[in-house]
Amino acid sequence: MRLWGKIYKNNKLIKHEEATFNNGKDYQENLKMCITEICQKLDIQKPYWLPKNLEEYNRYSKTSFKQDNFIEEIDFDYFEIVELE
Repeated sequence: MRLWGKIYKNNKLIKHEEATFNNGKDYQENLKMCITEICQKLDIQKPYWLPKNLEEYNRYSKTSFKQDNFIEEIDFDYFEIVELE
């Protein structure tokens, strides 16, 4: 699995990172590991998945996380993840 994480502020891409993880097992485990790695590289906390995010990701293989998905205050508009083929 390859995942691309992007941070936007004022509708501009300000940071991005990619992660690849494949343990040959569970899809969700690979997804969690990729998100964890990207968040560590971007130095942001891991977002919470809300039902909207799950629906978007299942439908489009991408979703965005806004302030509602984070406990702490964020200094960007949103964090987006996109699954790369």
